[in-house]
Amino acid sequence: MSERLSQQFELGYTYTRSTGPIVGRFLTELRQRRIVGTRGDDGRVYVPPMEFDPVTASALDEFVEVADCGEVVSWCWVSEPRDSHPFDTPFAWALVKLDGADVPMVHAVCAGRDEMRTGMRVQACWAEETRGYITDIVCFEPEAQGKGP
Repeated sequence: MSERLSQQFELGYTYTRSTGPIVGRFLTELRQRRIVGTRGDDGRVYVPPMEFDPVTASALDEFVEVADCGEVVSWCWVSEPRDSHPFDTPFAWALVKLDGADVPMVHAVCAGRDEMRTGMRVQACWAEETRGYITDIVCFEPEAQGKGP
């Protein structure tokens, strides 16, 4: 019979990382309840902003403000949220293409299962107190609804 070896181990990150000028600006704007992206070499607007053009690899530094509302282009329903999910009630993960952006971003949508559909209009539901985190947008919700989770 072989002896089993074990050792206590805690995974930790002993360093800090700066958000840099691109992501830092995005987060700072979120704190002000504004959403910005960057314009790529071909004119497309990326939200969240990208530091480098995905086609040409050139540095991007032109910021573009976009709307806090847009269209669901794809989604996946979460009927049984887990502890790691942002909500304890059913919701959708969705690709939301904000007005003024060309590339959709992933975020949660708080809507009933029967309401969710590709092409639906949604708006950001902002946190009561914004801190410069992606969670300043609590979720997106059907555009005219005007309620949070």
